[in-house]
Amino acid sequence: MKLPRRKFLRLAVGATALPVASRIARAQTYPSRPARIVVPFAAGGSTDIIARLIGGWLSERLGQQFVIENRPGAGSNIGTEVVVNAPPDGYTLLLVGASSAINATLYEKLNFNFLRDITPVAGVISLPFIMAVNPSVPAKTVSEFIAYAKANPGKVNLASGGNGTAGHLSGELFKMMAGVNMVHVPYRGEAPALTDMLGGQVQAMFGTMPASIEYVRAGKLRPLAVTSARRSQLLPDLPTVGYFVPGYETSALQGVGAPRNTPAEIINKLNKEINAGLADPKIKTRVADMGGTVLAGSPADFGKLIADETEKWGKVVKFSGAKPD
Repeated sequence: MKLPRRKFLRLAVGATALPVASRIARAQTYPSRPARIVVPFAAGGSTDIIARLIGGWLSERLGQQFVIENRPGAGSNIGTEVVVNAPPDGYTLLLVGASSAINATLYEKLNFNFLRDITPVAGVISLPFIMAVNPSVPAKTVSEFIAYAKANPGKVNLASGGNGTAGHLSGELFKMMAGVNMVHVPYRGEAPALTDMLGGQVQAMFGTMPASIEYVRAGKLRPLAVTSARRSQLLPDLPTVGYFVPGYETSALQGVGAPRNTPAEIINKLNKEINAGLADPKIKTRVADMGGTVLAGSPADFGKLIADETEKWGKVVKFSGAKPD
């Protein structure tokens, strides 16, 4: 039986509208049950702290618990793979860190392609590193340190929390751009690296702001510069590395991602709520206390940032020959 043309068109339009209506309804009711934010690192670090801040905010705003699930291992790849393989329904999210951009080149074989398989939701925070030395090192500025390292090639030990970490590659980028030769000494975590820095077994380090700042304030480490493009509010008298090495800038970026094919309506809803949280005075103060800068912005903004970081760190990994632990 032939349908009259007008009736056919009405039915066709209605059929086309159904998926749209369904997606809108799904976004309006989301979340209808608890969700989880997977943190691909152990509890207690800056990534975990940020996840709990965002998770607490989303829980209050959206009326469902956003539970933090720590899944450390393989340089963040284990936790990332959990999210990649999760249903794309908005109930499993990833706390994205700098390692996500680094690992794309650092690891020869991964079971996922981060840029393809994780959808960006929102940028959250940018954390600078502190370039610091043990007080036994005679340099008091970055320029003096470069001169000292060039006069003592291969005799300056550069500590990090592990091969392929953002702290390690921040040091490798410095070596590349400043033309100095330092010996990388990787540790299993930032805490033991700092312990040996304090003891003088290693001479230099690019440490995260939250982990290093109290040693700097106590005079146990001598800060030379911060790695961000601008000075830190926590250490306003400290110049940037880029002031001495033009073009140098590194930060540990953190944000939220979701499995590929998560509905755009859910992504946009989460983005809106996360940005609202980042504008909240309490969260802004907490971020500032960590020495961080709020990112915010659209999913596309965060996606571009991740892509740019992946390209940048890829060049550093290839230059340094870094390999995963």
